[in-house]
Amino acid sequence: MATEKNFPMTIAGKEKLENELTQLITVKRKEVVERIKTARSFGDLSENSEYDSAKEEQAFVEGRITTIENMLRHAVIIENSEGSSGVVGLGKTVTFKELPDGEEESYTIVGSAEADPFESKISNDSPIASSLMGKKEGDQVNIQTPGGEIAVMIVSVK
Repeated sequence: MATEKNFPMTIAGKEKLENELTQLITVKRKEVVERIKTARSFGDLSENSEYDSAKEEQAFVEGRITTIENMLRHAVIIENSEGSSGVVGLGKTVTFKELPDGEEESYTIVGSAEADPFESKISNDSPIASSLMGKKEGDQVNIQTPGGEIAVMIVSVK
C-alpha cells in the first residue's frame, strides 16, 4: 500500500490554497460550465474550437481542484519553534551571501505546495534549500545547482 505524501506548509500558505479552492469551486467552475453551454449552442461540436477550448479549461479546473483538495487533506502545518533559532528549517527565512563576491540573497523555505520564487519562497525540496537545511548562521555551505556548485555563507536565519 502506497503512503500518501505530506505537504508541509505555513498557516498562510494553507489559507491561500483554501481561498484558491473556494474561488475555483464557486466562481471558475460555474464560468466554465457557462462557456460550455454557450459553445454547444454554436452547433456541430466536431468542428467547434470554442467547445474544445472550454472542455480543456474544465479539465484543468477540475484537475486543480483535485490537486488542492489532496494537498489540504495531507497538509502538515509548519510550526516555527523558537528553540531552533539560528538553524535553517521549514518556515525560516535564511539570508546568505555568495562567496567570494558577497552578493546577498534571502529566501523563506516552505513546502512545495506554497513555493513561489517570485515572492522569495523556495521549496524545501529545491537544491538550495535542501543544502541549507539544518545549517546554522555563520556556516559555509556548498550548494550543487543545475548551473554548477556555489559556495555560500549563512548570514542570518529568522
